[in-house]
Amino acid sequence: QVQLVESGGGTVQAGGSLRLSCEVSGDTYSIKYATWFRQAPGNQREGVALIHIGGSGTAYADSVKGRFTVSQDLAKYTMYLQMNNLKPEDSAMYYCAAALNYPLPWIRSANYDFWGQGTQVTVSS
Repeated sequence: QVQLVESGGGTVQAGGSLRLSCEVSGDTYSIKYATWFRQAPGNQREGVALIHIGGSGTAYADSVKGRFTVSQDLAKYTMYLQMNNLKPEDSAMYYCAAALNYPLPWIRSANYDFWGQGTQVTVSS
């Protein structure tokens, strides 16, 4: 089993920055990929950024390219999402998700095996 705990959400003005963290525990060796998703009220869950655990591969949604950066610290079993130049449309609950195999397509939430409880990000205009 794998447990994921997100933190770092909050309220920020447009143009500001936040860094989200996702701490992983349990059978951490079994995770191959991890992704940040977000979901705003009334919207579908959206894949934001993927990272290959232990590797260098990443992928981003077009809506966040150039503004968000996903990274990992294997020693701390933690994944991060650095969010810069935030916009009101970035407001959502942000979740981290982990996959035991490559999630194809990576933006499909059903391809993930474990989820965190989420952390709220609110961007005011």
